[in-house]
Amino acid sequence: MTGQSLWDVSEANVEDGEIRINVGGFKKRLRSHTLLRFPETRLGRLLLCHSREAILELCDDYDDAQREFYFDRTPELFPYVLHFYHTGKLHVMAELCVFSFSQEIEYWGINEFFIDSCCSYSYHGRKVEPEQEKWDEQSDQESTTSSFDEILAFYNDASKFDGQPLGNFRRQLWLALDNPGYSVLSRVFSVLSILVVLGSIITMCLNSLPDFQIPDRQGNPGEDPRFEIVEHFGIAWFTFELVARFAVAPDFLKFFKNALNLIDLMSIVPFYITLVVNLVVESTPTLANLGRVAQVLRLMRIFRILKLARHSTGLRSLGATLKYSYKEVGLLLLYLSVGISIFSVVAYTIEKEENEGLATIPACWWWATVSMTTVGYGDVVPGTTAGKLTASACILAGILVVVLPITLIFNKFSHFYRRQKQLESAMRSCDFGDGMKEVPSVNLRDYYAHKVKSLMASLTNMSRSSPSELSLNDSLH
Repeated sequence: MTGQSLWDVSEANVEDGEIRINVGGFKKRLRSHTLLRFPETRLGRLLLCHSREAILELCDDYDDAQREFYFDRTPELFPYVLHFYHTGKLHVMAELCVFSFSQEIEYWGINEFFIDSCCSYSYHGRKVEPEQEKWDEQSDQESTTSSFDEILAFYNDASKFDGQPLGNFRRQLWLALDNPGYSVLSRVFSVLSILVVLGSIITMCLNSLPDFQIPDRQGNPGEDPRFEIVEHFGIAWFTFELVARFAVAPDFLKFFKNALNLIDLMSIVPFYITLVVNLVVESTPTLANLGRVAQVLRLMRIFRILKLARHSTGLRSLGATLKYSYKEVGLLLLYLSVGISIFSVVAYTIEKEENEGLATIPACWWWATVSMTTVGYGDVVPGTTAGKLTASACILAGILVVVLPITLIFNKFSHFYRRQKQLESAMRSCDFGDGMKEVPSVNLRDYYAHKVKSLMASLTNMSRSSPSELSLNDSLH
């Protein structure tokens, strides 16, 4: 049998140039010359086998009596393989799973290159789309899981008031103070808090205008007494708000672990530190330099605008987006840093002898930063033709660099905003009027389904990441 194939020495193997194929119960006779048009495929190589052992390396079983080759594969996809042998082209129906189809043609040794042009764009597009769909599904899953956990934590905190003195009353106050929109009382309190925050910020801004500054005894500009009254009222309100929240908090130890409570604390601490510093300076004139510390602390009042995050779903979603998008933000900064470094050196090399504003590399860093971020102050501009071309390339590169991570960050913002709205809706549906009677409404079926789906997706990814194991399983079967 040396030098001859099995078909050359056994006429029983081929009847009128045909072989018998059985794919999962789907039987078909194929002509040898049709298969030999594609000798690199599995069926094409089967014709060139010289022994039974070689045959069984390519098929799952071989019937000597019937001279039939059996393949333990899905019969529904084999007609696509037959169509390929007859026409030389692969076609993919819209209802097919592209990954199953890809694994199937890989088993038969058919390259994706043979997919016809009418199906190629759709096929490869569907193979790329699941990555985005996977992220969306993962985001939805995380949204469901995180919301469920947060609702349970909310329910657990609310249950801590049971059995305490004035427990139900303290729980209603806690809900009104910590959950804007939960009730009429909480809405009124939220509106008052927003007005005080905005009034404090407006007062600080107006106080910087010369028309509203009143000179003190030394002739230095001082605050308008009317603005001081507004400031003191705002501090009194913020202090009352923080103390009231702390007094009705279900867990005192966890109170200051909440970022919103830390913001409330930082909004009043500068005022009290400034008050102590002023008292020390008045009693000890030698420590007059401490007054500069008080001036710096007064500027920290602008951070009171962050208190609006407690009343704004969008601001809380923005905070969560920045927290969980540090990789994308880091990538954006990396791209900008590389671009700024390159274009600043190029601009320095070209303009250092012609332009005093770009005579040093640090000065060129400032110019490259302003140009790449498309701000363009115009305080420093290149004067030579080569410098202008460099500036044009810098601006175009900046647009591309800034745009690349924006889509990912926006998708995460949409995800966290949707999750926050779902969480608020679920919390508002809880009724604690007569104590804790039932767990807040949560769709446990969806939660369980997402958990199972996550497990199946993990198993699928593991199987996709081990092609050698797939090949081993195919050969064993």
